[in-house]
Amino acid sequence: MSKLYQHVKTDSFDEDLLLVDRILREDHHAFQTLYAKYYDRVYAIARGILLDGDEAMDAVQEIFTLVYRNLGRFDRRSRFSTWLFRIAVNRSIQQARRLKWKRLQAPMGESVEAIPESEPVIEHEDPRIEAAMAKMHPNDRAILTLFYWDELSLLEIAESLGCSSNAAKTRLFRARERFRQLFEELGGGA
Repeated sequence: MSKLYQHVKTDSFDEDLLLVDRILREDHHAFQTLYAKYYDRVYAIARGILLDGDEAMDAVQEIFTLVYRNLGRFDRRSRFSTWLFRIAVNRSIQQARRLKWKRLQAPMGESVEAIPESEPVIEHEDPRIEAAMAKMHPNDRAILTLFYWDELSLLEIAESLGCSSNAAKTRLFRARERFRQLFEELGGGA
């Protein structure tokens, strides 16, 4: 392997590790750098799972708070981004479950505004895409978001979800099938 290839391949990985080391030495500017670098991707994951912009922003703040508090536990066996995305997926799924529980527990007379309804993940020309995503389980939305919107490889998804590549491939296949069925039920089938 040439030195140029080694440098290119590990450049961002090493940059993240340097930032982690600086954060652990209480360099708050380093945390701001890491936050700025990953904010958009973490927000995209949260938004894709929660389907609500405000809830996603709340989740992002909680995710980065968890990262900051638990950075000493990052064992460096995987890339920092993989560890971060795993926290983002898990935290967003937890929040989606809590929101569903709140909606189920809301008194019958409570106004719709008291419990935020879902917004589309990404604005599409076809509203059936958003409607199908909204009907899916948060775990399915997570894998579809990681694969299609964040464009992670199956290996990166597997690491982010804490499963094998084959399991990630199977989960993605099943999520695609569930999406296809929901989309067809909404009149989107060919």
